[in-house]
Amino acid sequence: MSTALAPQPAAAVIGASSGIGAALARRLARAGYRVALVARRADRLEQLAAGLEAEFGPGCARVYVHDVTQTAEAPAVFQRLLADLGRLDVLIYNAGQQLPVALDEYDFAKDQAMLAVNVLGALAWLNLGAALFERQGAGHLVGVSSVAGDRGRVGAPAYNTSKAALSTFLEALRNRLTRRGVHVLTVKPGFVDTELLKHAPRAFWVITPEQAAADIVRALAARQQVLYTPARWGLLMLIIRHIPSIIFRRLKF
Repeated sequence: MSTALAPQPAAAVIGASSGIGAALARRLARAGYRVALVARRADRLEQLAAGLEAEFGPGCARVYVHDVTQTAEAPAVFQRLLADLGRLDVLIYNAGQQLPVALDEYDFAKDQAMLAVNVLGALAWLNLGAALFERQGAGHLVGVSSVAGDRGRVGAPAYNTSKAALSTFLEALRNRLTRRGVHVLTVKPGFVDTELLKHAPRAFWVITPEQAAADIVRALAARQQVLYTPARWGLLMLIIRHIPSIIFRRLKF
């Protein structure tokens, strides 16, 4: 319940129409947040918002239809949701794109499409959040990256690159903003049962979007810096990061 002394917190989820984004919106609404739902698929956003309002009360969710590749439009959408919500405490960039790429395929159009969503869209939105939270001296910035960004693998060079770029950008924001009272969380999921999973040649340790969202919300509360979900990916990627290149380049994953 919002009061003059304790106003209701607000969050924006970019890429909220399905998967982890939709699960995060539910978790945040359940925790008492008003949630701005941002994505390009209006029908899914409207359905999600209706479900949230039915469960958690009217006004808990607002819909903003936006394609993150249209980066020039991001500031206007951001200002609109900020005016509607009256405040912003959490901004989560969850939008992601992974296209199937064969081992003998070098397709710039596919690479460009993935980078447009996974990197350029992320920079557009995270910069907006960073500037606001720096002025406020408080706030939580979250970027959903991937374990795929921890090492360059043969199966998806551009996707790996995009997630490595996002993770590095988030680290740089963290180093810049921590001293300003702003929390920056890098999320590195393994395999999650979402639409992206259909492009994974082999999947194991698959978790639900709801489990990933629960882990992210807990990491937010703890002001954690980097989250591997499920946690055992942290140990596995520590090992993978330390495999010598002369061996790693011979692997087929």
